[in-house]
Amino acid sequence: MIIVVKALILCGIIIAVYTTLECISFFTIHRDVITTFDGKKKVILYASYCLYIATCFFFVAAMFISRDHILSGIVVVILSLIMFLFTNWIFIVITNVKSKTKEIAESLIGMIEARDTNLDGHSIHVMEIAMLIYDYLPYKYKKTIQCENLRYAALFLDVGKLGIPSKILNKPGKLESGEWDLIKKHTNIGVQVLKQIHSFDNISDWILYHHERIDGNGYYGLKGNEIPLASRIIAVADTYSAIVMVRSYKPSRSYDDAIGSLKIAAGSQLDKEIVKIFCSIPREKVEGCTRSVKDKMALFLANDFREDNL
Repeated sequence: MIIVVKALILCGIIIAVYTTLECISFFTIHRDVITTFDGKKKVILYASYCLYIATCFFFVAAMFISRDHILSGIVVVILSLIMFLFTNWIFIVITNVKSKTKEIAESLIGMIEARDTNLDGHSIHVMEIAMLIYDYLPYKYKKTIQCENLRYAALFLDVGKLGIPSKILNKPGKLESGEWDLIKKHTNIGVQVLKQIHSFDNISDWILYHHERIDGNGYYGLKGNEIPLASRIIAVADTYSAIVMVRSYKPSRSYDDAIGSLKIAAGSQLDKEIVKIFCSIPREKVEGCTRSVKDKMALFLANDFREDNL
């Protein structure tokens, strides 16, 4: 009987320890702009960690103080299972919320960009390419960037263009000095728009500096590693998208043309290593991103949200 009780309690301890480690790992990995923790939320989170750990110690203590009461073993197993199931239910809820939030954000950006033939899914395309680059990053880079943070920074990179007159954004000829100065403000406008969402403070610099150049001739004069890694990734994705997508003032160019242009810009405009990583990605995956964006934009284009039709 004693062996059975000890076995049940040991089983409960293993489940409880696994659940505790799973909980800490989940909230560490998923700590991004959507599931950020600050103030009271952070206190509650750490209090939960302490409660989980205390429960594990309680179960360990139960192993030593229980004798031949099989009920003790059953209670420990049941409590540990409840702990496991409740925790995983929370994980499912959070994952679903994040998924729906991503869909809503993409839909809003898609609807806005469907109004302008010169945008037409550009931000979603940049996001898809940035995520593809992230998948191929060496671990030393991946560990410095939270994947979901990069996703939202890339998706909202041009939200500040809502504050720029469309006649300037879509001007087919060369921009005048004053018009170019106004265009440059779109990164700062975007940061100000997103400032209302406090968790986006973590990625504001990524958006602000995505037009910086490696040689220091960008909007704010940052150069080399002074530019956030995420901004350098977004810059490569943004440049590729701008080359292959159709604009009213230029036709689209091929994948090969785009790759050639990126290689020329590497080391001056773009980060040489990020360009090298991007060029190593199989062509079908890169072009698959473009097709995916066209499919996503089809719904909005079918409803025709463009300004001249409203």
